[in-house]
Amino acid sequence: MTAPLTELADVIRSKNSGPYEITLDIIFTEQDQFDLVKREHAITRDLIAQLYHLPVDQVSEPIFYDPARAVKINLCRPLVSGNVGETDVYGAQQHGPLLTMRLPTP
Repeated sequence: MTAPLTELADVIRSKNSGPYEITLDIIFTEQDQFDLVKREHAITRDLIAQLYHLPVDQVSEPIFYDPARAVKINLCRPLVSGNVGETDVYGAQQHGPLLTMRLPTP
């Protein structure tokens, strides 16, 4: 069985990670959900690359941080932060594709 990420996580956000990267953070509500996602490798570079229409080499390996029940993923920015044509200097509006994810549930 799966459920939308929006029902499984307290925090789903993106943020600036310097001029060349954006960080995605997911903080799960329940420890057993976090443990399942980590154990099953339910969040991968390939999945994030698909969601963001990026080559896999522009997505970092997910970092699982146990004390916070959190997953962090870094993406290469399509344009350098603040460059002409760049539309989100703070990277705060880039988490939208994560909202479509469905993950296995315990």
